[in-house]
Amino acid sequence: MPVNLPEPNEVPDDAAPATSTRRVSTTPPYRRLRVFAFDPLLSNQLETLAINQITLQVPWEDGLRPGPIGEYVEVVDYDPEIDNCHEPVDLNHPHLLATDGLPPSEGNMKFHQQMVYAVSMTTIRHFEQALGRRALWAPRRFVSSSSGENEFVARLRIYPHALRREANAYYSPEKKSLLFGYFPASTAAPGRNLPGGTIFTCLSHDVIAHETTHALLDGMHQRFVEPNNPDVLAFHEAFADIVALFQHFSFPEVLRHQIARTKGDLTDQNLLGQLALQFGEAVGMRGALRDALGSVNPKTQLWEFARPDPAAIRNTTEPHARGAILVAAVFDAFISIYKSRSTDLLRLATGGTGVLSAGELHPDLVNRLAAEAVKSAHQILTMCIRALDYCPPVDITFGEYLRALITADTELIHDDDLGYRIAVTEAFRRRGLYPLGVQSLAADSLVWQSVEDISSGEVCRSLRGRDSKALLEKLNRWNLSASRKQVFEDAHAMQVFLHAQYRRVRDSTNVRLFEQATGLALTDDAPWSIRRSKQDGMPSFEVHAVRPARRVGPDGQLTQRLIVEITQKRSAFDDPQRQEKADRGEFADSQLDKADFVFRGGSTLIYDLETAQLLYCIRKNVRSEERLRLQREFLSQPDSESERAAFFSSAGCAEPFALLHHNRFQVDSTKAAEGTNQTT
Repeated sequence: MPVNLPEPNEVPDDAAPATSTRRVSTTPPYRRLRVFAFDPLLSNQLETLAINQITLQVPWEDGLRPGPIGEYVEVVDYDPEIDNCHEPVDLNHPHLLATDGLPPSEGNMKFHQQMVYAVSMTTIRHFEQALGRRALWAPRRFVSSSSGENEFVARLRIYPHALRREANAYYSPEKKSLLFGYFPASTAAPGRNLPGGTIFTCLSHDVIAHETTHALLDGMHQRFVEPNNPDVLAFHEAFADIVALFQHFSFPEVLRHQIARTKGDLTDQNLLGQLALQFGEAVGMRGALRDALGSVNPKTQLWEFARPDPAAIRNTTEPHARGAILVAAVFDAFISIYKSRSTDLLRLATGGTGVLSAGELHPDLVNRLAAEAVKSAHQILTMCIRALDYCPPVDITFGEYLRALITADTELIHDDDLGYRIAVTEAFRRRGLYPLGVQSLAADSLVWQSVEDISSGEVCRSLRGRDSKALLEKLNRWNLSASRKQVFEDAHAMQVFLHAQYRRVRDSTNVRLFEQATGLALTDDAPWSIRRSKQDGMPSFEVHAVRPARRVGPDGQLTQRLIVEITQKRSAFDDPQRQEKADRGEFADSQLDKADFVFRGGSTLIYDLETAQLLYCIRKNVRSEERLRLQREFLSQPDSESERAAFFSSAGCAEPFALLHHNRFQVDSTKAAEGTNQTT
């Protein structure tokens, strides 16, 4: 639920930059910090005690302040229980530098601060390495201002103990913060937890990575929090789970332990495929909060592998449950790739039979299987993150994400010798996740249509000229050592420039072709439910985002792209007759302001940064009556009422993830301590 939090002492955005662009030889590349590999529960079990403490290599920040407060995140440990802030940890203290930080502890609040900092920074690093650029948080947008300016957000605030007696943790788009709760474990079915004992969500590696991913995804796609079809919110939840899951494979000790325990069969129940084990048991679930491989049968109380069901997607609407289908597909693709890469090892180990002998695996075989699992998991996670640049700007579906995955990977790696793209496509097919508008599931059919195949390709093919060249050169410096505030300002300058350029196209004789390419409605016959510009009376649109993408292929070739998102919004009504009146211009602006929901269209344009040629137009037509009908039907369903209140109502909730996570479970007094809200 929304929480009012005191503002911490402000630190100027330009004060003591945490990452210097000049690296001296005495500066260490990393800061080593100890954390729980999963959560405190596994440190209380003899079998997993040895693997539950790991040391993360966090990128070194010269200007790190007590809190910790760095360049990307600011930990503010306000606790409503004491109505004050806990003393902040100073990770630059010589004792902590010498001992890899504080030892994992449930009772030491300074360790809680250390853990949320270390895990969030590790998650950020995975995104930056995959995308080849610095990460930016979603800006603060002043919607009431005439210019609609955005404000740079330097740091994501993290509150480790913000939610008292709430089994919840969520990302707040309004506060640009992560808020974690703590709560008493169930007294009736606590699992392996102490009945009524305190569970801290900020000590779950999975929960921290999950919530940080929500913030990173929102920084790239701010429209992906608008539930205009069943897949949108499910995608947000699924993607956050995917990142948290595959970060498990960056823990060598854990990976070797689980491969040895399962004898290399990662389809068996294992910690690598589970999320938030302590949380799940604490609220009476008899297992992890979510499991990519299976679940505990409530009748037999035994874990069972979940067989793919292509019909499940048609009957599942709750965002977490629907998102779990996408997570299972991606994890299934990883398992297929891992098996393919390790087949020769098992053949050698078994003399060609493929059947392992009784007893434990040889340590050398465990190490080699672990190495193949690491490579497979890293490649899948990188594919998933890179695909975000190839998604439509609004109204994403699971099928479109599949096309984004295949397109982004094809652009970088032309020959799929190891069958990664086939494995991904097969995993989606087994769960009924199909894209619309394709002739087959062959890789060349799934790749987004190039502009050479679009009659309007000539309209937006080039991004040339002296002014655009200067701006492109600035964006070309958006790399892993660039100033985040500077690239934010450069990107905004490019947005302004492109908006003016596209307006000139709108005034040309090629405007119809431009509309066809981008999915926008820009001419006089555009629906009047699309607001008109006060400058020229024509339909308004926005250049929503501009960002570069850099990738190095296996052949060492550098691929550079410019991602441009253009969007347009249309006031939409539940009653089709009212919609027709609005589209004909019979409603005043004040009536359009009271629309039942917002309908958006637009396009993701992908340019080659080196040649300024337009490669792809990934569009959603704002004139599409079919899309409008489907969104209206989706929002009219009873399960969507709370989502509409959170996202589209003028008086709606300003904390969509708080609402989304709060509605995940209903309170059950037989499974949780009385007075505790069960949420995820």
